[in-house]
Amino acid sequence: MFPRKNKEGKITSYRGAYVGPDGKRRYVSGKNKEDARRALREVRSNSDAGLVFDAGKLKLSEYLDRWLADSVKDTVRQRTFERYEQIVRVHIKPAIGRVKLKALTPAHARALYRQKLDSGLSPRTVNYIHVTLHKALSQAVSDGLVQRNAAQVKAPRPEKPEIRPLSPDQARKLIATAYETGDRYAALYVVALHTGLREGEMLGLCWEDLDLDATTPTLHVRRTLSETRTGHKFELPKSGKGRSVKLSRKAVDALRSHRARQAE
Repeated sequence: MFPRKNKEGKITSYRGAYVGPDGKRRYVSGKNKEDARRALREVRSNSDAGLVFDAGKLKLSEYLDRWLADSVKDTVRQRTFERYEQIVRVHIKPAIGRVKLKALTPAHARALYRQKLDSGLSPRTVNYIHVTLHKALSQAVSDGLVQRNAAQVKAPRPEKPEIRPLSPDQARKLIATAYETGDRYAALYVVALHTGLREGEMLGLCWEDLDLDATTPTLHVRRTLSETRTGHKFELPKSGKGRSVKLSRKAVDALRSHRARQAE
């Protein structure tokens, strides 16, 4: 630990040195000895763990790259990771990526959201940007890289689109037309209408997930089929765990007919 002096010889701060896990000599400073010692203890602890964080110089773009690689990848579904990565690459980094992490303020986040709204993005998309930035900066706060969370600002409230379900007559016409035309997905339409499953959940179904001969016929959601950048992939359901859904008589009949056609 050594003092730093100005031209008049007055001590202005204290500086400490340490060697990171990459072998490079690095420095931390503080207004007084105690601040400098505290900073030195923290970086040495991170260094012993194999981490190199020069938060004073670290740009937001650099931190976001580390966050995606270390905290997000392999901890969420592939499509979720790809959505975070796209938001960071397309929206956040070009706008405020060059700002130093420690210099980031709520004003930067508000300006980003305003810019995106003015460019024509929907409030829902801007809310996705907010969620991504908030998660990343919350992690930075937990890691001690920033003292406050710049994402603590209200995001635009997304407008919920009005749901327009098929009427009973429309649903009956859809199913009748599917069977009349020999549509191979007729059973899927019936299951969709009678269970309300998500698209990926229906496309991820296997025959082993169905108890058609049980006293109470049941369908078990155990996986979902997602379309990722590298192709289709089976993943856990959105909730992280499966669930069971009772099947109606019409759904059971449709699935039995579908299985019989497959067997042929």
